[in-house]
Amino acid sequence: MAKKRTPGRNRHLASTGCVLCHQGAKMVLFVTGICNRSCWYCPLSRERRGNDVTFANDREVHSPGDIIREAEAMSALGTGITGGEPLLVLPRVTEYARLLKERFGPEHHIHLYTGVAPSEGDLRKMKGLIDEIRLHPPQEAWPEIFSTPYAASVQRAKELGFAVGIEVPSLPGLEHLAAILPQLDFLNINELEWGETNAPSMRERGLELEDSLHNAIRGAKGWARELAKQDRVHWCSSGFKDSVQLRERLKRIAANTARPFDDITDDGTVMYGVIEETERPYELVLSLGIDEYEVTPAGIELAWWVLSESAEKIPDTKYIVERYPNNGMIVEVTPL
Repeated sequence: MAKKRTPGRNRHLASTGCVLCHQGAKMVLFVTGICNRSCWYCPLSRERRGNDVTFANDREVHSPGDIIREAEAMSALGTGITGGEPLLVLPRVTEYARLLKERFGPEHHIHLYTGVAPSEGDLRKMKGLIDEIRLHPPQEAWPEIFSTPYAASVQRAKELGFAVGIEVPSLPGLEHLAAILPQLDFLNINELEWGETNAPSMRERGLELEDSLHNAIRGAKGWARELAKQDRVHWCSSGFKDSVQLRERLKRIAANTARPFDDITDDGTVMYGVIEETERPYELVLSLGIDEYEVTPAGIELAWWVLSESAEKIPDTKYIVERYPNNGMIVEVTPL
């Protein structure tokens, strides 16, 4: 008897971009929050949605050098360009893609996510810079996908040498996309997720969270179940993004940027201790080597376990910090 197959257990290979994402080796380059569509399920944060801002991973970009530094910090093997709508700022896309290819070589894999069906002119501008194109046709276009510009764009992209696929969230009607599968290199289905900006739309449609641990929507896996049985279809769960993709990327950044006294956790975050007073000499700090502490605007930073063992001897405010690597977002502060 054949084994029952479910989303997330496909026997076929994912796209090159997905393989690198699985390894945490792809930098996410968010080129703009401006978009010419208003998808009700869009998960972008208020910080990014509708704003012409650029981020490399979670770090805001102020110059092209910021992009290179972030890619180097994580030893990126590739980059995923997203938005908003990247093709609204196509010169920016080609500039940054060329920058990355020149710095890291032609093997640095770049994929582009777009809700627009690129014209032949757009594709020619991206040729040699973008390796993989991921189209996001709107839900209402799925039943008649061959009557839309997306089908023609798929054909043009393949003729010009791009790897090309469709990437959509798990919504009712996915089965209509089965017709175009033979023309695609891949079809990615992302588990529909609850976010701060799409929450009102989710509630209006009577949608609920699957559980209290993730942002996945109840029923979203079922909408993808039949299509996910097909070859070339890759299911990307909310849990995978949270527990694998992000963690592996953080680990790569931490391995390159952690200080000698930072403790890298299994989740890729770093932990260290902080003493807020910086002027008072402490026997503890005086006993440490030059690489075993650092004086920062926050205070004296050192190994959290060293501080924890001597906490009773230090009267000033002290605590343990857990944060994303490379001075990223603070996850937790634990007073001592």
